[in-house]
Amino acid sequence: MEFGIKIEGASGFHFLYPAALFASKSPTLVNTILGSCVAVCLWDPVLKIGGINHFMLPFWNGQGLASPKYGNIAIERLYEKMLSMGSNPANLKAKVFGGGEVIETNIKQFHIGERNSEIAFRMLDELKIPVISQSVGGKLGRKIQYNTETGEVKHKFIQKQTAGYPNVNS
Repeated sequence: MEFGIKIEGASGFHFLYPAALFASKSPTLVNTILGSCVAVCLWDPVLKIGGINHFMLPFWNGQGLASPKYGNIAIERLYEKMLSMGSNPANLKAKVFGGGEVIETNIKQFHIGERNSEIAFRMLDELKIPVISQSVGGKLGRKIQYNTETGEVKHKFIQKQTAGYPNVNS
């Protein structure tokens, strides 16, 4: 199946932007594009419901708005949303995607993708939610599609593109 084509069983379609989360009791296909950002997909196989976040930075520092732009806020809010929809914490399963180092640097503090992945795994471990699938790290971005009813995630890598300008003098 190619991305963007509605599949049987899904009644909705949603594009998830960075710094946002989505969860629904209605079967929905959720698409998002990740570079150094990370998406955590939570799925309840008993209720057949799911949710996903898309965060850009690992930690909220306590200043300004505590938004899902930050991993520690995005994971906590997604977890709370799943519980508010009736999920038993013991039933939740997780899948983690993204965290690519799409901007090359040798300065450790700028390795946002790696730091985003680390906070996701650490928080899921603290919440005792098993990670049943993952595709993190590397040098490429990812496009993912998450089915909230089945927990299925399809993903493909996005090749780097170089910005170039045509030679107008030729």
